[in-house]
Amino acid sequence: MNWIVQNLSTAFDFLLVVVGFGLIVFIHELGHFVAARWSGIRVLAFAIGFGPAVVSFRKGLGWRKGSSEREYLARLKTADAPAGRDMPGDPADVAGISPTEYRLNALPFGGYVKMLGQDDLNPAAVSQARDSYQSCVPWKRMVVISAGVVANVITAAILFIIVYMVGLKVEPPRIGMVAPGSPAARATVFDGAGHRVSGGIFPGDVVVRIDGREARSFNDVGFGTAMAGRDELLSLTLDRDGAELSAEVQPEFGRLSGLLEIGIEPARSATIANPKNDGAKAALRDLLDKSGLPGVEPGMRLAAIDGKRDITGLHALDEAVARSEGRPITLTFRGEGNASVDVAIKPKAQMETGLVARPDGVVAPVEHLLGLMPVMVVKDAAPPDTEPNASDQGFKSGDIFARLGGVEFPSIAQGVREIKASKDRSIPVAVLRKGAGGEWEEVTLPDVKVSSEGTIGFLIGDTGGESPLIAAPPSRIKPVQAGREDYEPAAARLYAGGGLELVSIAGRPVGNFTEIREELLRAALASSGGEAADVTIEIQARRPVAGIPSPDAPVEMLRWALTPSDLSDLRNLGWISPVEDYFFDPLQVVDRAKNPLDAVKRGVSDTHRVMMTTYLTFKRLIIDRTVKVEHLKGPVGIAHLGTLVAGRGFIWLLFFLALISVNLAVINFLPLPIVDGGQFLFLVYEQLRGRPAPIAVQNALTLAGLALIGCVFLIVTFNDVKNLLGL
Repeated sequence: MNWIVQNLSTAFDFLLVVVGFGLIVFIHELGHFVAARWSGIRVLAFAIGFGPAVVSFRKGLGWRKGSSEREYLARLKTADAPAGRDMPGDPADVAGISPTEYRLNALPFGGYVKMLGQDDLNPAAVSQARDSYQSCVPWKRMVVISAGVVANVITAAILFIIVYMVGLKVEPPRIGMVAPGSPAARATVFDGAGHRVSGGIFPGDVVVRIDGREARSFNDVGFGTAMAGRDELLSLTLDRDGAELSAEVQPEFGRLSGLLEIGIEPARSATIANPKNDGAKAALRDLLDKSGLPGVEPGMRLAAIDGKRDITGLHALDEAVARSEGRPITLTFRGEGNASVDVAIKPKAQMETGLVARPDGVVAPVEHLLGLMPVMVVKDAAPPDTEPNASDQGFKSGDIFARLGGVEFPSIAQGVREIKASKDRSIPVAVLRKGAGGEWEEVTLPDVKVSSEGTIGFLIGDTGGESPLIAAPPSRIKPVQAGREDYEPAAARLYAGGGLELVSIAGRPVGNFTEIREELLRAALASSGGEAADVTIEIQARRPVAGIPSPDAPVEMLRWALTPSDLSDLRNLGWISPVEDYFFDPLQVVDRAKNPLDAVKRGVSDTHRVMMTTYLTFKRLIIDRTVKVEHLKGPVGIAHLGTLVAGRGFIWLLFFLALISVNLAVINFLPLPIVDGGQFLFLVYEQLRGRPAPIAVQNALTLAGLALIGCVFLIVTFNDVKNLLGL
């Protein structure tokens, strides 16, 4: 039943988009129509859509199934030419029948106004009648040609005004997450006095302006970043706890989007996401259980943290964890009917973040402690919505990778590198698996297939929370902070190769990476004045592959020399939340104008901004090449995107239609012969030269424009369908 309701809702949203798009086209063509009638040009057809007529109306004949043109022409032939007219059947003189047919065509995308003596596809189809297109003076024809665009711009401004009068729910420009090693993490930040501030952009920072333009929503930040120039620094004005900061950041192309990004995500609310789809809801519930939030249901709200209420967003949890010093925190979630769930979470020890280069040239972020990294494990062998998944190839959740390709006991970075390097091939794998009696056993999976995307089909985890097992350290690490050079991590000075287990640090036993960090931090805090420190550690070697501790395996004691820089890095580490951000809905606020005058001002401003952004998009596409054809949307993509937007509410649909209206105006006024902009240029030529451009030239340019638009239409439609099918 839910499936039926969901599909009916989607179908209704799609219908709203089709009707809305039809209204936008109607208003565009109405502009042409009104201007043509004002200019005295005979209008033969006012059509919504293309192709054969489904239904039509003509004054004097009434409604007809299909077109009434044949019937009208038949009567026209039998009519006498009125006195003083150039031809029989002038408007309103054929037995009261209008020459204008109003028609709804089979294909609802687009529309046109057909005038006597004017045909975009056939410039030779001219007429010498007094009320023909050619008989009208050029400047009036310019008004007719541009009237559709003007109507769309005015419509967009009115829609924007309505939207801001009512209010639009948007994600505020508050930063919720900064990806480790991202451009935002490496940004150069200055305070109001021009002094450099340590670190990059932080979660909780609010973007006030981006390249001088006001940022009213997180979409403004994302779109402004995507439209940045290639190799140009992006200038941000930030609000951090009431203090104004400025930041310079170099955007990079995202591996998934292909657009310029800086590696940030919007702030999250205190409400767990509540998907409409039953399957997605069940998958989220399963993830919540596996992540230490048993009993928490989709749609519940984080109501209290250690008894403290008034939680306005997920940032409150991050702040509580940062102050916790690692102590457990009690979270209270509330749902419908006063349902309440209390869960205790243990903060995760923050690791250092660095960057390592992969063989394919991609720089990947890694978490480590002075170069110590845990071993990669299979967190979930059968994640939801993953087909095929790793369980089909013999993997089980909790498997520890003892060998993956040519690497023994790989870290996550090393493991991902090996898998990516084996696209469309098989890779040998050996894992450690805990048996029914709790003993570890080695399992060999000699023929694991890797997909063309470089995946096997499992969620990645590591041993850090449960074991002191360590992988081979990287030889060099690039800091995420700007201004620091690549360096050799301290662990690379201590050992080589993976599969070692830390037994103790400074005589204190350790059982996981949290305890490793605590003992290293204890040593760092014990050192005086930032001086170097020697730390005694004990390590035990595992068997080369199986990794099963042998009773005879020697425990080796080593002295680890830590530099002042190593100790400083340790002292800067804190605590982070184990609760994933993506469990929660994005934070939303209502963007509403202060008064009607402000709504008008913002409506006009947004119309101008969207127009300029559309032109900028073409520049980035054609000249700068920072936007690709794949990012453009055709009719299929617009309909799909519009359906998703309509699902967010009627005001969002109006906002979307305002954007479409502005884009339709801009695209229609491009200097291409087949659209209004090209026809306008022909009229400018005629006005300046005193005669029309040669028909042969008009025909050649029209064919070229038609071929260009046809190719772009086919490409964007192909990409739309491919994306819609997930290919």
